Amino acid sequence: MSIIYWLIFGLITGTIANFISPGFRGGIIGSIILGVIGAVVGGYLGEMFLNVGVTGFNLVSFAVAIGGALIVLFVSRLI
Repeated sequence: MSIIYWLIFGLITGTIANFISPGFRGGIIGSIILGVIGAVVGGYLGEMFLNVGVTGFNLVSFAVAIGGALIVLFVSRLI
């Protein structure tokens, strides 16, 4: 995916993760960063354990990225 797609993908997944687990106040830029990091974390863990990853704009990729973003939020709150 190109950089524009990653930014849009990150914004969507970061916003959904913030909606599911409120409390993160990063604005649009924070949501994009959360979504992109969540996609990387979720993609890595998904490939390692479930043999699924982030492959583009599809439902499985969004689910994996949102799961990764929720993991990132959870770990950041522990620290």
